[in-house]
Amino acid sequence: MPSEKSPRLTRRLLRALGTALMVPVILFEEWGWRPLARLMARLGRLPVIRQLEARIARCSPTVAVLLFLVPAIALLPFKFGALWLIAQGQKTLGILLILLAKLLSTALLGRLFVLTETQLMSIAWFARAIVWWRSTRERVMGWLRSSAAWRGAKALSLWLRRRLRHW
Repeated sequence: MPSEKSPRLTRRLLRALGTALMVPVILFEEWGWRPLARLMARLGRLPVIRQLEARIARCSPTVAVLLFLVPAIALLPFKFGALWLIAQGQKTLGILLILLAKLLSTALLGRLFVLTETQLMSIAWFARAIVWWRSTRERVMGWLRSSAAWRGAKALSLWLRRRLRHW
């Protein structure tokens, strides 16, 4: 007969693995998504972009969800091109193209989310997913911030900034 501790241990291990897998995603959101969304907001000051964003901000919840597919679909040919470059021996160029496509996609998604958050939050499953994501992100960031590695990286970052200012 299996022990009662076995399912709990399995759940704890799966949760720890899930948390470890989420760390890079959360860090990218913290340091990538928000700054890229702000950059896109600056581009939104251009008249033609401002008009497009105004239409996006007024779209229905269904259209808002569908708009999230646009960056993924639009950048898919670039990702395939990057894989082709890698297969042709152009590894550095291929990886750079994938990174550029990822950055552009993230910037577009961040801006789309800012523009359509109200509509998206009116969709029950989406609202539940966002609440789950935000609470998970806060839990993981709390764990990260309390780690010795985080504190060491923060201290190193502060030291480097001071040195750069001094120069």
